[in-house]
Amino acid sequence: MPIPIFNSVASFFLKRRISQIELFKDYPIEVQQEVLRKLVVYSIDTEIGKKNDFKTIASYDDFKERVPIVSYEDIYADIERNRKGEQNIFWRTSVKWFAKSSGTTNDKSKFIPISFESLEDCHYKAGKDMLSLYFNNNINSQLLAGKCLRLGGSKDIYENNSSYYGDLSAIIIDNLPFWAELSSTPSSKVSLIPEWEQKVEAIINESLSQKVTSFAGVPSWMLSLLQKVIEKTGRNNVIDIWNDCEVYFHGGVSFEPYKNLYKKLFPSKDFKYFEIYNASEGFFAIQDQNESSELLLMLDYGIFYEFYPANGSEQEIVSLADVKLNLNYAMVITTNSGLWRYKIGDTVKFTCLNPYRIKITGRTKHFINVFGEELVIENAEKALSLTSELTKSSISDYTVGPVFMGSKTKGSHEWLIEFDKQPNDLNKFMEILDLNLQSLNSDYEAKRYRSSTLELPILVVARKNLFYDWLSSKNKLGGQNKIPRLSNSREFIEELISMNQETAFK
Repeated sequence: MPIPIFNSVASFFLKRRISQIELFKDYPIEVQQEVLRKLVVYSIDTEIGKKNDFKTIASYDDFKERVPIVSYEDIYADIERNRKGEQNIFWRTSVKWFAKSSGTTNDKSKFIPISFESLEDCHYKAGKDMLSLYFNNNINSQLLAGKCLRLGGSKDIYENNSSYYGDLSAIIIDNLPFWAELSSTPSSKVSLIPEWEQKVEAIINESLSQKVTSFAGVPSWMLSLLQKVIEKTGRNNVIDIWNDCEVYFHGGVSFEPYKNLYKKLFPSKDFKYFEIYNASEGFFAIQDQNESSELLLMLDYGIFYEFYPANGSEQEIVSLADVKLNLNYAMVITTNSGLWRYKIGDTVKFTCLNPYRIKITGRTKHFINVFGEELVIENAEKALSLTSELTKSSISDYTVGPVFMGSKTKGSHEWLIEFDKQPNDLNKFMEILDLNLQSLNSDYEAKRYRSSTLELPILVVARKNLFYDWLSSKNKLGGQNKIPRLSNSREFIEELISMNQETAFK
């Protein structure tokens, strides 16, 4: 089928989905209730269904009372049984795919079950919805007249006990429907190359001759790829290479630290950025408006949502019907992969209740609260963005750890920052960053008042590619692997500083 015809036909069908999205926007609570009912009924005869007597669950209150809230550690043993071939534990249909979670950078991996239903009704449906919402906002788009340069995981799909595991992106690419494969570059063969450097070279060689109109991937890794493309071609920016590119779909980490770098890569006021919120456990939300940082919570993907105050108790958990604006919530999900009341570890706040739109505020475990400052990633990202703008600098990567109090010294935060463009005055940079953090977080401000508990934060400048080399040393290049931004311990920052110093003395 010629590309222009494919573009017209595909965009027609994508636009039809908008009416279904409008339906769950108009009747969100009813749609979520129906999702929960179907999940429970479908799983009556599973091991968890029998254990919690799903047959007699008639309401959300029954469900909340009957089924416990769990973390990965609580269900680890059952997931291992499932991986070894036992079925009908969490979900009725056979589960043979497991997403190796790279949401953390420690050595222990999580294996999240991925069912056929979640691939079809969640991840692939979300991929189409991402395009539908984009077309709805940009009616003259020629997105499908070209291809999407996608950047997936750097893991193979491994076979073990008739089950398979790998990065979620690798599982998705390995099972892509024809329409997605037809409109993407590079090929699945190249996308699934396990070694990062080899894969980047292959992506560049295969994609340079393609008409690329969009990009999709994690900002940190996409940035690395596009910088190598510019280096290889000798061009000034990405638009000089692919003249028809119009949008970058990004997710996985906050875009704030990378925003200025991407504006240099795509120096056009017409180029757009659309954020998505997906994880190994499911696809949750999509930006549904141009120039917006709010994400529309997708309610008909076979995922039932619950929320409890991030700084409160799990006993305060509520369904979507009872959430409030601008409160920081920890998210709990029940999914069509057999995760039941699972704590995903993310925190969000609702910016709108009609329709339900959210912002991602951080991780339940990724924050600093050593001194009662309760500094979350949202504060750090915003403060860095404001500071970079004021000091005309740009940041590639960073991590923050506490400097603990001594017998005669107060505490502080230590920032290890790799600059793409270093500020003229590093001391001034930290003073401005400190003031921005105080303006964004009253607890931090209170601890910094007259340096009562916290001294001025400390800056350590990271040498170029420090974070990249650190991830490489842990075999964590590519995919959705992330730098731990905020930590209550010095584990990560000490390791990185040590590597930084070793290089300096060579």
